[in-house]
Amino acid sequence: MSPAYEGWRPNEDGSFTMLFGYMNQNWQQELDVPIGPDNNIEPGGPDQGQPTHFYPRRNPFLFMIRVPKDLGSKELIWTLTTNGKTEHAYASLKNDYMIDNQVISTEVGGDGGSLRDELRTNLPPELKVEGDARRSVRVGEALTLIAFAKDPDNIPARRDGRGASSAAPPNAAAVANLLYRPPSSLVPASGPGLRLSWIVYRGKAATVTFSPDQMKTWTDTRAYANSPWSPPYFIPEPPPDNKWVVQATFQEPGTYVLRAVASDGALFTYDNVTVSVTR
Repeated sequence: MSPAYEGWRPNEDGSFTMLFGYMNQNWQQELDVPIGPDNNIEPGGPDQGQPTHFYPRRNPFLFMIRVPKDLGSKELIWTLTTNGKTEHAYASLKNDYMIDNQVISTEVGGDGGSLRDELRTNLPPELKVEGDARRSVRVGEALTLIAFAKDPDNIPARRDGRGASSAAPPNAAAVANLLYRPPSSLVPASGPGLRLSWIVYRGKAATVTFSPDQMKTWTDTRAYANSPWSPPYFIPEPPPDNKWVVQATFQEPGTYVLRAVASDGALFTYDNVTVSVTR
């Protein structure tokens, strides 16, 4: 498991935003690492909003840390220990680490791996989770989660191809083309189109069930993997009124952070709900 510093962006007030993610080399093993000696960001930590549940493979641009304009040459260091091995991500404001919307889109294979200039002006989805940011529920009871999302500029636009929607399912020839054609970009490609999924950001995901089943937000490139990076996958149309309704059920007591992830295939917007689960 490797924590990743993705880069930084300037803010209008002179401060900076640093972006982080991670790479889990496993395809199946998911890990839980509580905030503390094995999962900390310093200085200023140990808790600076990083996840404690880690899904498989690449999870880029997962959280942000705002740093002051006088940070200078100082570094933030994310330390993560898993399976007995410690890795570090060193975050600084070096010029080479400056990123923009085009870089983010390219890194996630946005718009099918496109390098079109208009992606530099792309706006992230607008996202609103209905209800309180803190909820309570009992073990075994369903918690209803309602989220609204929309793409304010329709960039990148939904279109025919990998990210298309259709009244009819793709025929066998189209599926075979998606499965066996060679990649057209250096990173796994994700089709355009607004989508929203819930994930477990903190807490044991193995004890949480979402209904309906949620599209993956980590880069699973295996065929038929319920992932935007997985062939053959067609991004479904948004629900009526752009209203996503999901139920979460917990099998163990504890405190969980659930995250709504809205994406247009290139940029992401997040909103968290903290859930206290009792018996």
